[in-house]
Amino acid sequence: MPQEFSDDILQKLALLQAKFAASGQDLGAYLEGLLHADYLTYWDYIQLDTLLSLQRPLTKFPDEQIFILYHQVTELYFKLVLNELDQLDGTPSAADLLKRVGRINRYFSALTDSFGVMVDGMDPDQFLKFRMALLPASGFQSAQYRKIEIRCTTFDRLLHADFRAAHAEHVRSDLPELFEKIYWKSGAVELSTGDKTLTLKQFEAKYGEELLAWAGHCMDHNLRAAWRALPEAERTEPLREAFRTLDAFVNVHWPLAHYRSAVRYLQKDPADIAATGGTNWQKYLPPRFQQRVFFPELWTPQELEEWGKSWVKREVFGLE
Repeated sequence: MPQEFSDDILQKLALLQAKFAASGQDLGAYLEGLLHADYLTYWDYIQLDTLLSLQRPLTKFPDEQIFILYHQVTELYFKLVLNELDQLDGTPSAADLLKRVGRINRYFSALTDSFGVMVDGMDPDQFLKFRMALLPASGFQSAQYRKIEIRCTTFDRLLHADFRAAHAEHVRSDLPELFEKIYWKSGAVELSTGDKTLTLKQFEAKYGEELLAWAGHCMDHNLRAAWRALPEAERTEPLREAFRTLDAFVNVHWPLAHYRSAVRYLQKDPADIAATGGTNWQKYLPPRFQQRVFFPELWTPQELEEWGKSWVKREVFGLE
């Protein structure tokens, strides 16, 4: 005897009928398709076989797998961050900002806490050998990370420290000129000549126009602009602390996690930078040199003066 449909099922069928009728589709055809469709599986949904096939070492050293996998995981976290930032276009409310920035902070917390995989998780001898086979590629070339930086603050805050004050009141037409003064370009030049490294030339050729266009989009759609647009009454302490936490993660904890890894695996001679793709990591990574701060108005003068110093003393040199 045919089973009778419950009122709940009949109600859902009626809603589906209305949905498909609105777009000129036949519900019966879609229901027939369901009869022939297989159940969704976990491995198909997340494309697991494809994901696990994306690690292609260039050398015989087993620890190169760690290096590849960790960088791929990092890029996926960056995509999560950008997903949150994309939802803050327009004029986000204080509640939206707190929710999205809170999520971003969790992503960066996971990234920073996991960096021991890179600091202590590879054999130094293997690293120094397989890393030389990867030149001139470098994590410096992460376009997603650059997009995160640009989306977080006004463009003047990303310039080399020598140019920030003069361009605090920049306008959109200034962006092409200012793009040449962005801080990370000075981190990938030849020490002896000041010429761009191949690492930087490759990166600019692939992403330069895209990042400049992104800077134009973010001119009015960045987190610092969103903070400034909030009425004073909505600049709550939890939101202020969330912004400060993001600033510390992106501009102190994350670059210094890389610095600690570089100290672990590379010699400390500033000229010995080949294994980073030509980036001068000793001058490029430490926040005390770059003084990158997304939201300077949220920090005291003393905090800005001491930017990153306590972390270096504690994590790199083991001092209290």
